[in-house]
Amino acid sequence: MTKVMIPRRHALLLSGGALAAPMIASGIARAQSDWPNRPVKYIVVFPAGGPTDTLSRIVCQELSELTGQQFIIENRAGSGGNIGADFIAKSAPDGYTIGLYTIAAHAIAPTLYAKLPFDAGKDFTGVAMLWSVPNMLMTRLDFPANTIPELIALAKANPGKYSFASSGAGTSPHLTGEMFKQMAGVNLLHVPYKGSAPAHQDILAGQVDMMFDNIPGPLGLMKGGKVKGFAVTSKDRHPAVPDKPTFGEFLPGFEITSWGGVCAPAGVPPAMVEKLSALTKQALQKPSVKAAFDQQGATQIWMTPAETAAYRAAEEKKLAPVIKASGAKVE
Repeated sequence: MTKVMIPRRHALLLSGGALAAPMIASGIARAQSDWPNRPVKYIVVFPAGGPTDTLSRIVCQELSELTGQQFIIENRAGSGGNIGADFIAKSAPDGYTIGLYTIAAHAIAPTLYAKLPFDAGKDFTGVAMLWSVPNMLMTRLDFPANTIPELIALAKANPGKYSFASSGAGTSPHLTGEMFKQMAGVNLLHVPYKGSAPAHQDILAGQVDMMFDNIPGPLGLMKGGKVKGFAVTSKDRHPAVPDKPTFGEFLPGFEITSWGGVCAPAGVPPAMVEKLSALTKQALQKPSVKAAFDQQGATQIWMTPAETAAYRAAEEKKLAPVIKASGAKVE
C-alpha cells in the first residue's frame, strides 16, 4: 500500500481549516440568530410621499420598535418600480437590504416589459404580504363629468383629448387605466410619472385630467376638496368611501387590487426570512398599525414566505392575459 506523504505545513493548514469550519458555521448561525444587530435598509421603489411609501413607513416604524434597530427607508424610484426592485435583487443577501414587494415590479412588469434586468420569480425572496388596496379614479375639480357613464360618453365623443396619469408605466394604476380604456372602448392618453406624488402635483395644477391611483392618495386629496372621486376598482365598495361606486357596477368584471409586501434578495438565510416574516406579522397585529392602515384605506393581508411567493406567481399569471389584451407594452 502506497503512503501519500503530506508536508507538515500543508497538514497544519488542513487541520486548521477543519478546526475553522465549525467556527465559521457557528458564526453564520449566530449572525442569523442575532439579526438584526445593525440598521436595516428598506428600499421603497417609489418616491417619498406616495401611498406605498406612507404604508411602508408605518410598517418600518413598528419594525424598528420591535427590534431596537432602525429600518431606514431609502426611496429608489423609476421605471414603474423596476429600478428599486433591481437594486434589491442585486444587493447582498445578508438580511440588511430588504424592500417593497409590489404588484407593479413583481407581477405586472414580467409581462408588460419587453426586457427586465431581473427575474421576478428567481431573484427575490418573498418574505411577507402586508397590504391590499384598491385603486380609485379621481379627476381635476373642473373636469366636465361627474360619473363613470358621463366620463365614458365624454371620452367617446373626444377620442384622445383627455389624459390619465399614473405612478409609472407598469404600475397597477397604469394597468387600471388600460383596462378601463379596453373595457369602456375609449381612447385616453397615458402620462406616466415617477411615483404618485409628482402626478398628484400635476393633476392639482390641471396639467392632466384624471388619475388612477392607490386609494390612499385620492382619499387625502378628496378630504381636502382638491379633486373629484369617481369609483373604486375593488369587487365591493370600499368602507372608506361607501358612497363611491365600483367600476364593476358599470363595467361588469372590472376588478383589480394593488398589493404590497416585503421581499429580500434571493439567497437570504431561511432563519432570517422566517424571523422577519414573524416580525411583520407582529407589526400588523398592533392596533396602532391597523388604525393607520385603515386611515390609508389599506387592508392587512399578512402571508407566510411560501404563501407570499405563491401569491406573486398567481398574480403574474392572472394579470398576463389582461395586459396582453390591453395592447400595452413597454420596450
